[in-house]
Amino acid sequence: MIEATAPGKVILFGEHAVVYGRPALAAPVTHLRARATIEETGAPDVALIAPDLGRQAILSQVNPNNPLAAIVRVVEQYCGCSLSDGYSLSVTSAIPIASGLGSGAAISVAVIRALAVYMGDGRSLSTAETSQLAYEVERLHHGTPSGIDNTVIAYEQPVYFVRREPQPVIEPFVVAQPLRLVIGDTGIRSATKDVVGDVRRRWSADPHRFEAIFDDCGRLAEEGRAALAAGRLSVLGTLMDENHECLVRMTVSSPALDRLVAAARRGGALGAKLSGGGRGGNMIALVTPETEAAVMEALLAAGAVRVFTSDVG
Repeated sequence: MIEATAPGKVILFGEHAVVYGRPALAAPVTHLRARATIEETGAPDVALIAPDLGRQAILSQVNPNNPLAAIVRVVEQYCGCSLSDGYSLSVTSAIPIASGLGSGAAISVAVIRALAVYMGDGRSLSTAETSQLAYEVERLHHGTPSGIDNTVIAYEQPVYFVRREPQPVIEPFVVAQPLRLVIGDTGIRSATKDVVGDVRRRWSADPHRFEAIFDDCGRLAEEGRAALAAGRLSVLGTLMDENHECLVRMTVSSPALDRLVAAARRGGALGAKLSGGGRGGNMIALVTPETEAAVMEALLAAGAVRVFTSDVG
């Protein structure tokens, strides 16, 4: 049996604006992971199993856009080999679906890692290649993804990311002082593809307004990187608050997210913002050891369906 895992992620700064060439900062959520398991069966096909969703299918019989089938086909095409028989592929994940934590990209990275080992070719797929293959899968599901999810998940460390052609700017970085984040889940699923598409329509209708918002987001990401490098947590919190307001102006927040962000601030968070596609999913709050419990309690009281913590750095 072969197993491989990959973490979730949070966007610290720059969601949506990153699609339009502005910088973004993201970090892995290492204790929330997707897991892929491959077992040899000798059968003349491949069983695709997602027990969390109660789904099971046969590779040769599913639509090519089936999420697991798509990953297998992308790896086949890249490696110039057949991966169409002889094993079962099962995926499980502790990462909530459609919540802004990178569940889809984490599953892709975990499956790609497991398939590389199954082929006996694990060392030939670099982190960069794994990330690129996961990005190809992301394109099938999200239309015009920025590439930041697959990048931070494959590299498993905080990254500064700028979408550029032919290659994005990817700069892993180390924070001067570890961050403690509280993550609040609205319990509302939101498809990233739909939100990204809606932002693009609004940008097309009013490019001057949206380019100004994207510029503000890019500036905050740059200032956030400097604050992280200097260990200036209070400054970082203020920048997170400002980034949330940009996302409100972008129309990607929601009443549930705004309610949790406000509750976190009242509970003593240094700063708080939505994280990910928005319109649902999760928000993040920067806390200290002294304020962590109060912020978590405030989020639950404000309607968060679950609250958990993550360390960055």
